[in-house]
Amino acid sequence: MNATILPEKENHYPVLLNEIISIISPQYGGTFIDCTFGQGGYTKKILEHSKTKVIALDRDPGSIKISSNFEKKFEKRFYFKNKKFSLINELKLTNEEIRAIIFDLGYSYKQIKDNTKGLSFYSSGDLNMRMGLNKFSAKDAIYKLNQKELETIFKFFGDEKDSKKISTNIVKKRETEKIDTPQLVKIIESSKKKNNYKTHVATKVFQSLRIFVNKEISELIFGLINATKILKPGGKIVIVTFHSLEDKIVKFFFKNLSETKSISRYMPKTKEKEKLFKLVNKKPIVPSNKEINENPPSRSAKLRFAIKEKNVENFEKDFLQKFNYLLEIEDLSKKL
Repeated sequence: MNATILPEKENHYPVLLNEIISIISPQYGGTFIDCTFGQGGYTKKILEHSKTKVIALDRDPGSIKISSNFEKKFEKRFYFKNKKFSLINELKLTNEEIRAIIFDLGYSYKQIKDNTKGLSFYSSGDLNMRMGLNKFSAKDAIYKLNQKELETIFKFFGDEKDSKKISTNIVKKRETEKIDTPQLVKIIESSKKKNNYKTHVATKVFQSLRIFVNKEISELIFGLINATKILKPGGKIVIVTFHSLEDKIVKFFFKNLSETKSISRYMPKTKEKEKLFKLVNKKPIVPSNKEINENPPSRSAKLRFAIKEKNVENFEKDFLQKFNYLLEIEDLSKKL
């Protein structure tokens, strides 16, 4: 479960760009929503086609400056909102025929290396991890949540096997010492049973804190639900994930809503739920060897997409029920 970290290059490297462009076919024109604008890699490629329009969203205030350059260059064809994509249903889309909605859930190298964000375990300052439009930081979580709550976050959002020991040591240490990024890394290192890890020992804890601070689970869940609601039949949802928890959520959402099956095993087989999506590929699309060689962190990327077939009422019930336990963990933030 690794976040995407793009290489330090002058130009941004949008993951699986060619595959996404092939799926959404911007050469035929239309309006597209880029839910994770970032450095503008997907948007730029879409706008190369003169009959296209892009509505872009990003919670990171760092994207505002980049978006202003796009607004000048692509006047009347590009619009930007500093907004969480879970609120995509709040966009005013009068008479807009949305051909595709795109999500790239990765983090760029620039974001990872930004010490003010504190996303990396190599950062030197306070624990932060806020991507924008946040109400609390990782520091708040580390200092205000109890041992069991921290353990739950590390276990379910990071799949951290030593979550109990790490959380116990954090609670002990915070009573006498300041816990900043380097100190948290030391606590994790001293809590681990072995040190022969392929990835940094702090990776999973930092991932789990980032997910918790930015409420990435509810962002993804309600982003998918609300994107589906505003999309008209024939439109596509395209999403790139970078760790197993994200992919598990997306896979279930598309699979569950593309199958025709009985509403309940106790009902007659004639009582079937409506099929909302059409899946072209059951398995995810992954980067080519060429792309992985050029951008090694892209190796963890998985691309899934679905085509909306019809409007269906109350389609989100099973989805919310399936992942409610994760939403309940996020609700620990109400204490902060």
